[in-house]
Amino acid sequence: MSSAPKLTAELENGAVMTREEFHAAYLQDPQLHRVELIEGIVYMPSPISLTEHGQPQGLVLRWLDSYADRSPSLVASPPATVLLDDRNEPEPDAMLLRAAPGWVDDGGHIVKVPELVVEVAASSRSRDLHQKKRAYERAGVREYIVWRTRDRAVDWFEIGPDGRYITRQPDQAGLIESSQFPGLVLNIPALIAMDKTRVLAAIRS
Repeated sequence: MSSAPKLTAELENGAVMTREEFHAAYLQDPQLHRVELIEGIVYMPSPISLTEHGQPQGLVLRWLDSYADRSPSLVASPPATVLLDDRNEPEPDAMLLRAAPGWVDDGGHIVKVPELVVEVAASSRSRDLHQKKRAYERAGVREYIVWRTRDRAVDWFEIGPDGRYITRQPDQAGLIESSQFPGLVLNIPALIAMDKTRVLAAIRS
């Protein structure tokens, strides 16, 4: 079985490097997109399914955008580089964060820890629930949502008193409200059903 081809002089799937090495190599090739460094390991992008990833990601972004429109201090972000720590430079599928002085660097990369991160997990399910989860937990991402589209399930993790993630459970109506962003309510069954109207209707004033 042949190994994966090396796509650049320094970046290849599975390569081990520091965030500084990764960032410098990434910036040298403007044609690269969605390459991530997770726990010191380089992950190259795989083909993206419209139904398992593209459309679900679009709905998540619509949900976050609708909430962020309430306040100029809130930023709902599509995939963007986050300089998380010395071993991690992810590009989450969606984020919600509070803008603050110096929250992006001169290149537009996010340098603060987002309060809420969402990953749409199809082919990336294992990585999102293990390596990325550990990285986000250690960095202090307060809330981490993983939508496992193939499993038709959503995991909502929240930092507990000991700094470790605990799993949030929906109420009887299938709703979870963010602890970081009051009124940001997710209708889990509606999300899984791709029911945009019900997803957006769950957001509270």
